[in-house]
Amino acid sequence: MLSEGNTAWILTSTALVLFMTLPGLALFYGGLVRSSNVVSVLMHCFAIGCVVSVLWLVFVYSLAFGDGGDANAYIGGLGKAFLAGVGTDTLWGDIPETVFFMFQMTFAIITPALIVGAYVERIKFSAVMLFSALWVVLVYAPVAHWVWGGGWLGDKGIGVQDFAGGLVVHVTCGVSAFIMALVLGPRRGFPGDVLPPHASWMVMVGASMLWVGWFGFNAGSALAADGNAGMAMTVTHISAATAASTWMFIEWKRYGKPTLVGVATGAIAGLATITPASGYVGPVGGLAIGFAAGVICFYGVALVKTTFKVDDALDVLAVHGFGGATGILLTAFFGATALGGLGHSGETIGGQLGIQAIGLFATVAWAAVVTFIIIKVVSSLTGGLRVSVEDETEGLDLIAHGERGYEL
Repeated sequence: MLSEGNTAWILTSTALVLFMTLPGLALFYGGLVRSSNVVSVLMHCFAIGCVVSVLWLVFVYSLAFGDGGDANAYIGGLGKAFLAGVGTDTLWGDIPETVFFMFQMTFAIITPALIVGAYVERIKFSAVMLFSALWVVLVYAPVAHWVWGGGWLGDKGIGVQDFAGGLVVHVTCGVSAFIMALVLGPRRGFPGDVLPPHASWMVMVGASMLWVGWFGFNAGSALAADGNAGMAMTVTHISAATAASTWMFIEWKRYGKPTLVGVATGAIAGLATITPASGYVGPVGGLAIGFAAGVICFYGVALVKTTFKVDDALDVLAVHGFGGATGILLTAFFGATALGGLGHSGETIGGQLGIQAIGLFATVAWAAVVTFIIIKVVSSLTGGLRVSVEDETEGLDLIAHGERGYEL
């Protein structure tokens, strides 16, 4: 039976999650690049949102959430391509399936958009479009099906707990971003001569939009206006605030000054890390996971850029990949009833930790291998991923789009 209250909440959550990408993520990333590349970053996020929306309707929703028959454990079928058989009175649980379709579409939009942070300032726009389209089909849809669509990892499989996308969103995009940055190569001047973010205020505004939108992301994933949604919202906020504070104090202690970019990035790390756990843990879990996010993601940035020497330009692996993985594993601990959680299918902390680790390993392996293959295909079809040295120096705004964002 249709629940009008639940429907109203998921309608609201859908708008909030779309708001995360358009304009939240676009502004967050836009502030972090050189002023001559702002338009290109905004264009990447906006265009990805449009292309993924069309693909989601055509067949990607069906691959993620359709019935795949004998292959149902690994991928959905095409029975719901173009929303076949879905009308105004078709329900998903107690909400209209069209609302569920739209809600999940916003997740599919933001995930490849997050990868933008790895390749800014040096990639062809044609490569961005082709890569994002192939990636949402070949990486996002299968993992979403494994975890949420009745596949082998989720409730109908081994019992991985990923409430709102630690694996489906953050680990997939973080791993894929790292592979893309590794293959694409660093920006000119990396690491010593890369210019700092051109607009800290824009970073903070974008991060604030992401923070607000994340309430729809996590609390909306309850698919109901109930106490579980309320707790998910609570722990989401606590984790973000704790991670931001932790990041700020570490930076303050280490470099002598706390920065606006740093505290904003810390908040995003806390939001990404609590995402898989948000529907399973209590307030103490939110606090602990937020603290872990601030520490692990802060030092993860240096690990990727200094130790690995990979120019993941806007720290997608460190913030989203490491954050999502941390949240997935800590769900086994803080999801336990003894630690204030709601319990889990693994019965013991160790049992659930093993289940979570299997899900993490499978997702990392799939995302890494398939992303590498996609990159090679895209590179061959576009004549190489990178723009010329001259175009990179000039900036992509004018070269790729004929516009100068910094004159606005």
